[in-house]
Amino acid sequence: MNRRAFITLLGGAATASVLPSLMTWGQPSAKKMWRIGFIVGGDASPTESPYSGFMRGMRELGYVEGKDFAVEWRSAQGHYEQFPVAARELTGQNVDVIVVATSAAVRPVQQVTRTVPIVMAYSIDPVGTGFVTSLLHPGGNTTGLVGLSDDISPKQVELMLGAVPNLSRMGALVNPDNPNYSAILKSTEAAARKVGIATFRAEARSQEELDLAFTKLAEVRVQAIKIFPDALFFEQRSHIANLAREHRLPSISVQRECAEAGGLMSYGEDLSDFFRRAAAFVDKILRGTKPRDLPVEQLSKFELVLNLKTARLLDMEMPPTLLALADEVIE
Repeated sequence: MNRRAFITLLGGAATASVLPSLMTWGQPSAKKMWRIGFIVGGDASPTESPYSGFMRGMRELGYVEGKDFAVEWRSAQGHYEQFPVAARELTGQNVDVIVVATSAAVRPVQQVTRTVPIVMAYSIDPVGTGFVTSLLHPGGNTTGLVGLSDDISPKQVELMLGAVPNLSRMGALVNPDNPNYSAILKSTEAAARKVGIATFRAEARSQEELDLAFTKLAEVRVQAIKIFPDALFFEQRSHIANLAREHRLPSISVQRECAEAGGLMSYGEDLSDFFRRAAAFVDKILRGTKPRDLPVEQLSKFELVLNLKTARLLDMEMPPTLLALADEVIE
């Protein structure tokens, strides 16, 4: 099935130890205390946006925090080899369902368990990567939500060209450990070539490598940078924004939180919507529906966020046409 054709009615991240932290959150009139595993790639709090969207979604469905279910929280802190460790811990604790916050965690968790239901709170091209058989009929023990971070690359290139009219050299910050980066890079490079922009890739798997990546991009004199969606980059968004400003590079990313942290702009989906909707999948699974019978859903809401404070620090004047397109402007 064409991923673009499957739209829902809801108009919806490595040598460090996993940090287990039991969080009690909450199903209405349940006869047992459900146990939910929750795996994220970065080091973030379950009460922090966008993950708080999941708790909000559970409350909207009538779940009571601490009464009806408990969440076993696991963070890989950007070290992706810890995903299977987290999955083994959670399956050993007999959780009823595992929610994964990033595509990078899906395959490692699937390799650990073929029986515990897995909900992808966010994924990219789950059919192409083999996570599910199809969007309509996922098969196996995995279902959830899919985003369009690969498909919106042309729009991001267009927006950056609007902000930097003479743009001819653009950097691409990627994490090679992320299974989706190659598809997004291909889409980005193709879109850039069409408008005469050369793309230069820089890889980073850690905070230390982020510094080296920006140094590499400065050496080839890129004029702007596209931050690829990744759990490590999301965790390090403030550091990345500081590096971009230090090297005087306008940046664009997928998550609005990156613009809020000091990036020039973001264009993409609101991750909190995905986590909020993931609660509905958990609800259905706890009520007896098999993951294989729950079609993968695709959320189609996109937003443009501009950070004028960062623009001023970079001595940039955002064109009125771009300002008019913005869903939010950070002063």
